[in-house]
Amino acid sequence: MRLILTIAGLAPEFGGPSRSVPALASALARGGIEVELITCAAPAGGSAPVPPGSDQVKTHLVPAHCRTTQWLARANGFAVALRERCGTATSCVVHDNGLWLPTNHAVAYAARKLKQPLIVSPRGMLSAWALQFKGLKKRFAWHLFQKRDLRSAQVLHATSREEADGFLRAGLRQPITVVANGVELPPPRSSSLSLRWRAGRAQVSPTPSTVTPPSSLRTVLFLSRIHPVKGLLNLVQAWAAVRPQGWRVVLAGADADGHRAELEAAIHRYRLNADFQSIGPVDGEKKWDLYRSADLFVLPSYAENFGLAVAEALACGVPVITTRATPWEDLPAHGCGWWVEVGAQPLAEVLREATAMTDEKRHAMGQRGRRLIEQKFTWSAAAQKMIAVYEWMLKGGPKPECVVPPEDSR
Repeated sequence: MRLILTIAGLAPEFGGPSRSVPALASALARGGIEVELITCAAPAGGSAPVPPGSDQVKTHLVPAHCRTTQWLARANGFAVALRERCGTATSCVVHDNGLWLPTNHAVAYAARKLKQPLIVSPRGMLSAWALQFKGLKKRFAWHLFQKRDLRSAQVLHATSREEADGFLRAGLRQPITVVANGVELPPPRSSSLSLRWRAGRAQVSPTPSTVTPPSSLRTVLFLSRIHPVKGLLNLVQAWAAVRPQGWRVVLAGADADGHRAELEAAIHRYRLNADFQSIGPVDGEKKWDLYRSADLFVLPSYAENFGLAVAEALACGVPVITTRATPWEDLPAHGCGWWVEVGAQPLAEVLREATAMTDEKRHAMGQRGRRLIEQKFTWSAAAQKMIAVYEWMLKGGPKPECVVPPEDSR
């Protein structure tokens, strides 16, 4: 079986899918699937795409303008590449990721023309918040092409039950497979409770001369895109209300839609410049060092289909604070974090509680989080479920357990 994975971009600033899709591709290849990945090259001045870590995955780069301006579907580089890669194949599955872009439209168009089975992972782009963000353009796109393209998919992929419910609200009725993302498992966190800034400061800061916290300073880490959906303005307001002594917030991630300037203005308005440090995007081993140097991780989002950064923080033994707009009810159930309503006030209350705990209690929570990831969220398990879905799409037969009718996704 040949699988063609498609995604508009793999640059870090495109968020979680730019990491989760290559990771899935590598896990599928290790599972014996012939995997090819089609994505866009870097635009002028943009970050280079980060390809899958496995040499078994063949990656094809199409021109960058296919992502933004090439709306004629049959001429888009994604449609051209699909015709070349699976036009004559008898057992090919096309798996597209994301919505709303010319590339997504081109993939759906090409799959229909080639009569190849299509599975679509919206990757959170049908959430209520996502639909409201630049909502007028999306309503236009929905009626022009996106609704038809989604309905042409044989299966929809959700990474959580909450995301699957969003498909139902959008009027989509085909089968849904609910398969959570996996996460890399870095080496276990040291048992020492005094890592924090000593481990991460010099390695991750681009301007270490501006960072002079004492070694005892504790860290609340945010690591994701700097984007309005992440709820960072609520974090600033909550921190102003609590401002725990001996703590600071580290913001790591690429700027998206120019939100960093708005965030920095809010930090300045609340006179919190000494409490917040923004270090830009971090990846590779430096990313894991940064996680391991943190005492708490926070993701105060308005919407997440999965929240890969939550899983990564837990894998590093860091307790997590996130909102009920993310699918992480496992946090309180497993005693490894807090799951609160969206907003500054609920966030302030839990920050007050979490920063007042002893190091030992937070460390114990982090260890429970690591065990949760080891037991439930591995890429090998996710890949095996997806392989069963692909084979079912091609051959029929008994429906995999992870595939549910939309009415059962509630």
